[in-house]
Order: sequence, then C-alpha cells, then structure tokens
Amino acid sequence: MSNIYHWLVDNILTVVVFLPAIGAALLVFFPRRDNLLKWFALGLAVFTFFVSLHLPVHFHNGLHGFQFEIYAPWIGSQELNGQTSGLPTIIYHIGIDGISLWLVLLTTFLTPLALLCQWDSIHGPVKEFFILMLLLETAMLGVFVSLDLFLFYVFWEATLVPMALIIGIYGHERKVYAAVKFFLYTMVASVFMLAGIIWLYVRTGSFQFDVIQYQILHHSIPGISTAAPWLFLAFFFAFAVKVPLFPFHTWLPDAHVEAPTAGSVILAGVLLKMGTYGLMRFNVGFFPEVARANAWWISALALIGIVYGALVALVQPNMKKLVAYSSVSHLGFVVLGIFSFNPSATDGAVYQMLNHGISTGALFMLLGMIYDRRHNYEIKEYGGLATPMPHFATLFLLVTLSSIGLPLMNGFVGEFLILSGAFKANALWGMIAASGVIWSAFYMLWLYQRTFYGPNLSAKNSALPDITVRERIALVPLVAMSLIMGLFSPYWMKAIDPASRMLNLTHSAVETIQAPIEEPESIQISAPEVDQGNTLETASIAK
Repeated sequence: MSNIYHWLVDNILTVVVFLPAIGAALLVFFPRRDNLLKWFALGLAVFTFFVSLHLPVHFHNGLHGFQFEIYAPWIGSQELNGQTSGLPTIIYHIGIDGISLWLVLLTTFLTPLALLCQWDSIHGPVKEFFILMLLLETAMLGVFVSLDLFLFYVFWEATLVPMALIIGIYGHERKVYAAVKFFLYTMVASVFMLAGIIWLYVRTGSFQFDVIQYQILHHSIPGISTAAPWLFLAFFFAFAVKVPLFPFHTWLPDAHVEAPTAGSVILAGVLLKMGTYGLMRFNVGFFPEVARANAWWISALALIGIVYGALVALVQPNMKKLVAYSSVSHLGFVVLGIFSFNPSATDGAVYQMLNHGISTGALFMLLGMIYDRRHNYEIKEYGGLATPMPHFATLFLLVTLSSIGLPLMNGFVGEFLILSGAFKANALWGMIAASGVIWSAFYMLWLYQRTFYGPNLSAKNSALPDITVRERIALVPLVAMSLIMGLFSPYWMKAIDPASRMLNLTHSAVETIQAPIEEPESIQISAPEVDQGNTLETASIAK
C-alpha cells in the first residue's frame, strides 16, 4: 500500500487528468439506471476535485518553472545520421506552473457543479451525457498540463468531439447547426496551429515546449527570423477563434444559446480559457519579439471586442445570448492584459480568466434554472421574479455584481489589474477598456431589473418555485468563491505572479541578446527527483 501511495503522489498530475476518463470508461459497463449513473459520475467528479487540491497544497510558490512534472517516452525515437539516438520523438511530458495550476483547479471545480445543475434536465440518453462530460474534463485538463506540443494538440482536438456532441444531442431547437458551426470554426483554425507545430518539429527535432522555446529565444533554429511572424499568426488564429476574439466570435452566441446548461457552464467557464491560455503560453512564450511587434493590432481587436460585445449585449432580447456576448467583452479584457506586457496586466489577465469562469459559469447556471421552470430565454417573458423567488433573486444579484466588477468581488480585482497595466502601456487603451466596465453595468443591471423587478406580464411567473436544495448546492460554491476571490486575492497571486513575471523576464532577456546563440549540441534529461510529494523533473540544456 505504501508503494501505491507514493506512486500516486509522484504521478498526481496524471491521476488528476485521467480519473474522469477512467470513470467514463467504467460508465460504459453500467446498466441504464439513471440515478446510479448520475451519482457515480457526480461522485467521481467530486473525488477528482478533492484529489486536485493536492496541487495547490504542495505547490511551491517561490519556484520558477514547472512543477509536478512527469516525463516519459511515448511514441517513436529520433534518428541522427541514420542512427537511432534513443531520445523519444513524442514524449508524455506534463507539468504545471502558477498559470496552469489554477486553470486545472477551475476545471475540476466547475465540472461537478455543472453535472449537478443538469441533474433533472437531461433531454436525451443519460449514460452518454455523463460519459461525454467526463471525457471532456480529461481533455480540458490535458490541454492545461501538456508540455509536449503533440500531446497538447491531441488534447486540444479531443475537446471538440465531446462538446460538439453535448450541444448537438442535448441542446435546443437549432442544436445541430450550432454544434457543426462550433466544430468547424475550431477545427479549421486548429489546422493552422498544427502546421506551425510540424514546422517547429522539423527544424528542432523535438515537440518539447522547453526545448523549442530555448531554441527560438536564442535564434538557433535556421530560418526562424523569417518564419516567426507566420508561426505566430498560425498559433494566434487557433487561439483567437477559441477565445473568441473579435471578429472570430460569431460561433459563440449560437453555441451558448443552443447548448444545455452544463454545456454552457463548461464552455464559458473552461473551454474559452484554453484560447487565452494558449496565447499566453505559446504566442507570448515562444515569440515575445513578434508578440510585442503585433501588440498594437491585437490590442485594437481586444478593445473592439470589449466595446462591441458590451453594446451588442445591451440590445439582446435573449438572456442567454446577452451573457454570451458579455463573454466576448470580458475576454477582450484578458487579451488586452496579455498584450499590455507588464506584470500587473499579466497577473490581472490570469486572474480574470478564473473570475470569468466563476461568474459567467454561475450566470449560465442561473439562466438554466430559469429555463427549467419556464422553458424560455426571452427577457420579455419575465418580470417581477423577485416576489415568488426571493432567494434566487438574491443569488442572481450577487453573481451580477461579481460579473460587473463591484469592489470586494472577484471581478473587480482582475479588471483593476488589467486596466492599471493597460494605462501604463497606453493611456488611450486604458480609457477605451474602462468604458467596457460601464457598459457591463448597463446591460447586466438592465437584465436584472427587467427580469426581477419589471412588470409581471405573465401569470406563470407568479407561481414559479424558489431555488431548490440541489440548485443551492450547485450555485452557492460559485457565489462563495466570487466573494473569497475578491477578498483574498493574494492567495492566488502568490502562485500566479512568479509565472507571469517569467514571461516579462523572457522579454527582457530577448531584448538584451546581441547575437544569436549557437544551438545546443545535446539535450540531457535528468532523472526524476521527488520533493515533498512532488515529482520535479527538469530538462536541462547543456552545451
């Protein structure tokens, strides 16, 4: 038992990533008894969350680089001069830093709550729904921990199929159209990233993130100066569609409106963060000079998205579409923070990813609860809901205040850091972005006023039941996290700040390089070291 425990601790990241997939495989053999399927899937998702808490508890905030690394040969081997070198071509290499740590926790935190909110409203085969949700969780976790580009791409594409099927099978009237649109947009954009990954592998002989980053930053790849702008655009296009950044956002409102509640919670809460995470990890991490050179037009797109998303949300007659366009606006803040290139804005961008996952995930959950009662998302159909549903109205108000960035709520911290960094980078950027905060207050408070305090135009609204115990259990943790993250943000920043500063240190280091450094002659991979339960494996570059 002791050996098993130590193996689990040493491979904790693998355990967290693949626990949901193992549960999905087990569900295949379960009989079609809905309650048994629901409780097993929920129990496994909750268990995965508690296992993932090992990561922040044992994470070393003062260390730079990746932790909990696992490095194992997977597919193939390199050949040099016709002889096998023994170095694997594709390696199972995973790890986390202060950026990916909290995105992993966000995924494991939201998944069981999403399952719980969809408990009694699954319109389709129940077993397949829970299998798809658990497979989707594994794929999303894999994206955030992969340090091998091939592995990253496998997980990236693996998220498409479960989410498209969840929308297409369990969604609403135009579900097939929305699912196909979501799938095509993301898949076509990902092909450009695949082309960039293949080019980098051909020139470096490796899919490893740290090896490729080292060679790019030291200009030791033949032709990298000419290719870098094109590689940057290849990665950027894939991630910009996933964010989605204006003008690549048109798939999002359809996907959200037609998706079931759990699908919308995961789509807004986690899946969109894959795009902003990719921009930070690969576009800025691999090509800092090109990122700086292109920051002006990317920031312009982000600013357009902030204002455009808010203005379009302001005129939406559909509640779910309004919240969908609010995501375009809020994630524009994240992209602006990433490309402002200062520690304050970068910290704020990472924190705002988490904030958006919590607050917007809660908003879609609340809208799903309304839909379960009335089967309608049109704002004109509602009014005066605060009278029959006072507890629901209170929770909705708290989530609304979190979304618009009220001080002491989580949204305020992220937006304040991003805006302060944006003002340092460009005062005009900061002023335009700040207007987005005002617009968000307009459309969210307008939605709240019309829905809960407007005139009641339907007798059906007077008889709506208040929030149930199950709905409270699903929603209260999100509301609580909105308050906790607003009051105790330094706890999260202790891990985020060193990782985000490494990006800015990389920029400074690149600027001081006067001449290209020769490509390393060998790559030495050290044996794993176990430190207080963490598997800390390092890939050191030796000349």
